[in-house]
This record gives sequence, C-alpha cells and structure tokens, in this order.
Amino acid sequence: MADINHVVLVGRLVRDAELKYTANGQAVCKFSIAVNRSRKNGDQWVEEANFFDIVLWGRQGEAVGKYLIKGKSVGVDGELRQDRWQQDGQNRSKVEIVASNVQLLGGSPGGSSPGESSGGGFTRTNGGSEAPAPAGDDGFADDIPF
Repeated sequence: MADINHVVLVGRLVRDAELKYTANGQAVCKFSIAVNRSRKNGDQWVEEANFFDIVLWGRQGEAVGKYLIKGKSVGVDGELRQDRWQQDGQNRSKVEIVASNVQLLGGSPGGSSPGESSGGGFTRTNGGSEAPAPAGDDGFADDIPF
C-alpha cells in the first residue's frame, strides 16, 4: 500500500508573508493561515480556529509573496513535512505544510478597491508557472442553471 501525504486548505493569512532567500539564492516564502471549523459544544455550535504554517519555495513564492497580506483568503495545496531538531538537550519537532500551489482567493480583506478583481489570484499554466488570473474571471461559467 502506498503512503499518501496531500493537504488542501482554504483559510485567511494571519500575518503578511515573509520572502527570504537561502545562501544559494533559492526563494522561500513563509506565511501562516487560520482555518476555521465549527464544532458542537453542548447545544451550540462554536467556531474554532486552527493555525498552519506554510512554506512556498521558488518562483511561485517570489510571484505571489507580495500579495500574501494579512486577512487575504488563500487556497493551499501541498504536503506535510516534519522538521526535527534538538534544543537544550530536548528533542523538538514542528510540522509545516510545504505548498506546491497557492491560490489567491477573493479581493482585499476590507473589500475590493477600485480596479481590483474580486476573483483575483494566480492560475497555473501548462508549464507550471503562474499567470495572473484574467480580470473579472471568478472561475465560474455564466451558464450555470441555478
């Protein structure tokens, strides 16, 4: 049986993304998102936030990093990675999501500014690079019967 390690999340950025470069010039963009879930507590439903750290390497990190602003909604596709180290004689570990694709969803947190597409974002092209989504293209066909 093959192992599967695939994560798909939609959430909001909890702070602006950080874009840095490794010593050999590789771009690495780091950010965190909050993903809300509802759970029942007695007779009431309560919202509970879960926080996830995301790492996006390479050209896509460079391309979208400047748009990853606190409050923006994003979709993340990637895999879980566990980092292990020792600190003060104690074993430590941290699980991060290494993204293979990040989609910007919707406009700015406070609503769209003039000229901004509410469906803005980046779409993958056949070559795996990013291209700005067409203005006004929300990804839904106009001929949906409902």
